[in-house]
Amino acid sequence: MKIYKVKVNGKVYEVELESVSENEKSIVNDVKEATPTNKESTNGTNTSVKAPMQGTILSVNVKVNDTVKKGQVLMILEAMKLENEIPSPVDGVVKAISVNKGQTVNNGQELLIIG
Repeated sequence: MKIYKVKVNGKVYEVELESVSENEKSIVNDVKEATPTNKESTNGTNTSVKAPMQGTILSVNVKVNDTVKKGQVLMILEAMKLENEIPSPVDGVVKAISVNKGQTVNNGQELLIIG
């Protein structure tokens, strides 16, 4: 372990850091990259887009029956004062929107369905 001094906003903190072993690195690399959406089949052809974290919906950029492309920003979710873009995981048509601007959502809550 190594000890470092870190200065944050003029205040000095002493932090202790541990080196990561090769085995632990491979575990981290095997974990799938976090994505702002989860795909979940609802009837075989629909994709449920879920909230990746708890937060507040700042904007909904699509309407029901809009055609969307994979990667297109569907809505903006604010969490811990950060604005997070929620992209479409697939190409398709917006079938249903389950949330409104200003609504607080929980982690894993369905935001919309793309078919």
